[in-house]
Amino acid sequence: MPRLDTNRAAEMEVFARVVELGGFTAAAHEFRLTPSGVSKLVSRLEARLSARLLNRSTRQLQLTPEGQAFYDRALRILAELDEAEREAAAGAAPRGHLRVNSNVVVGRRYLLPLVPEFLALYPEMTLDLMLSDPVIDLMHERADIAIRVGPLRDSGLMARKLGTSRVVVVASPAYLARHGTPGSLAELARHRGIGWTFRRMRSGWPFRDGEGTVMASPRTVARASDGEVARELAIGGVGLARLGRFHLVEDIAAGRLVPVLEELNPGDREDIHAVYLGQGGPLPARVRAFLDFLAERISIDA
Repeated sequence: MPRLDTNRAAEMEVFARVVELGGFTAAAHEFRLTPSGVSKLVSRLEARLSARLLNRSTRQLQLTPEGQAFYDRALRILAELDEAEREAAAGAAPRGHLRVNSNVVVGRRYLLPLVPEFLALYPEMTLDLMLSDPVIDLMHERADIAIRVGPLRDSGLMARKLGTSRVVVVASPAYLARHGTPGSLAELARHRGIGWTFRRMRSGWPFRDGEGTVMASPRTVARASDGEVARELAIGGVGLARLGRFHLVEDIAAGRLVPVLEELNPGDREDIHAVYLGQGGPLPARVRAFLDFLAERISIDA
């Protein structure tokens, strides 16, 4: 039944600000309430939920696990309420702030050139664009959209596919001149390779072996924080790298990098997706506008 005697949105907003400001007094000042009034509001909220949300001491407040979960969900609900009000007031025109996280390569090569056009189309919107290859938690990072390359692991996310690309092992002509071109997996083990500073889903590189696939890799001599760094190291002759071909098309055409062991390439492909939190209700106009914009302008096939 509806709870007409309880303003749950106001409770969430006050609780969220207590957490963000670190205390009852600062939140009370912002809402023009007394610290005791804010404390009682949070206590009533805890009593109604039958859960302790904050551990209190004389010097600080600390979220309990239940409080952290409630805080994360409250932020989403409050953001959706704000979006609903803005859309109703503006005829659902896209407006507001958007946070986008992207794989470094896709971000630099595809997203950055499109930002001026997007902001010109939607002058009431602002944009944060963060580039990093490690997979982030959208809710924890408060990101609206993330661009991911490779298999999708989080079934709680919605996804819009932007393209697909083969994966290839490459080296510079200078490296191959010094160390030779590997012709077998046994030879590959004697070569130098470029790895990653972050943890991957699987170790080693897949290669075709008869009817199946085996994992093998060269000796790692350098590690990269993202695909662009790995590409630059490979071009510089540091060692072999295994990267999505969409990232290397121009380098291969120009002869800066040479594919190797292609006869053993298993033909695996990496899909590129825009992922977002979208289950359980309509998308905010600002998120939908950016997804549609990307789908119209990005189609990767390499």
